[in-house]
Amino acid sequence: MTVIAATAIAVSVFVSFQVASELMNRKLLDTAEDQLHADSRVLATNAERAGLAQVPLPPYPGSGRLVRVILPDGSTRTPAGQPELPPVSEQAGRVAEGASTDLLESADWDDGYRVYTLRTGDGAVQVADLADDSPINEFGFGMLVIGLLCVAGGALVGRTVARAALAPIDRLTAAAVRVADTRDLDADIPDEGGGEIRQLIQSINDMLAALRESRQAQRLLAEDASHELKTPLTSLRLNVELLIRLDRRGTLDSALPAESRTRLLHDLGAQVAELSTLAAELTEVARGDVSDESTELIDFADVVVAAATRARSRMPDIEVALDVSSVWVTGRPAALQRAVLNLVDNAGKWSPADQPVQVRLRAAGASAVLEVDDAGPGIDAADAPRVFDRFYRADSARALPGSGLGLSIVQRVVDAHGGRVTVARSTRGGALLRVSLPAASAPTASAGFAAGKDTAAR
Repeated sequence: MTVIAATAIAVSVFVSFQVASELMNRKLLDTAEDQLHADSRVLATNAERAGLAQVPLPPYPGSGRLVRVILPDGSTRTPAGQPELPPVSEQAGRVAEGASTDLLESADWDDGYRVYTLRTGDGAVQVADLADDSPINEFGFGMLVIGLLCVAGGALVGRTVARAALAPIDRLTAAAVRVADTRDLDADIPDEGGGEIRQLIQSINDMLAALRESRQAQRLLAEDASHELKTPLTSLRLNVELLIRLDRRGTLDSALPAESRTRLLHDLGAQVAELSTLAAELTEVARGDVSDESTELIDFADVVVAAATRARSRMPDIEVALDVSSVWVTGRPAALQRAVLNLVDNAGKWSPADQPVQVRLRAAGASAVLEVDDAGPGIDAADAPRVFDRFYRADSARALPGSGLGLSIVQRVVDAHGGRVTVARSTRGGALLRVSLPAASAPTASAGFAAGKDTAAR
């Protein structure tokens, strides 16, 4: 900023000097020409009275104007002691001969004279002066001194203002370096300064607050995951240790009858499946909103049907009834399918074997509405506000498999797609989970296909 201020002042002074010098030079030239005209007219008047050959020419005083009389024969008269002027030019000679009334010459004279020739009688008179650049030089020197002083003063003022204006930036930089070195996200940067600097500090404080929340969420996720992993891992370890101990003793067959071994192996398989599910859900939660999958225009009905097909293969004892209509949305197909699968899995845990899980999809205004309900005991009013929290499990659900992450993932996916998920009680007495997503316009080429997409399947 100091260099910029000094440079700007230097450029301003230079431009001002050029303009002022040009204006001053023009003014001096105009004044000198006016004076030449006036002096030549006085000399011409005297020559007309006394004649060109007899007009008195006082001795040259040593400085000032130079005069010369051009006689009809082309000869010249000059005052005694006057410096010799350049020879009469061809153009001035023609003026003396009557070709013109007057002439001002300066560009073609090497000695720097300005000569004004005025026709008088049968000849002419000339008045000349020596071009004097001293006023311009003195003016330029004065402007140079003033310019240097202005540049120095501007640099000093610019540096002072810059240091005062950038002092909050220096403190902000120091605070940012301190946070980076200490990893202390709890130390807010003091809100000082004004304008853009204050906005910058507030933005950085907001960023630090977001980082604090993210770190807290990571800590809670690690603690909750550790707690959730402890139970299935302990059970799995005890069962495996039991099998190893009995096998080493050679009493595996006698101590565990075939029915007990089958039940134990079934428990081990269920525990491994539960750990796999929990690991996948933890990975999904830890990824947050970061996904490499791109959004695209999709028929939500295809996603629901695919999720229901996967749910049937995972829960062969539970019937899934579909009643879906073609509704187009913009989103990530894999993420939406995972959310729908979690909804169906959750309903399958509670639905009696003789009651299907009902999945309905329809268009409602500008939204695509998905409903999944079961005929289970439903969700208590006290648990409804927390069913979408991570790792939250109602007291009645602690005996069932699961980690409490499924519905949390559903809410995150729905929020990422600009939708809303709610919980209510279905007409069959169970839980009704409803997802609303912004609908999109169907491709024109698919209009005929969409009309035949409505289906009800079991």
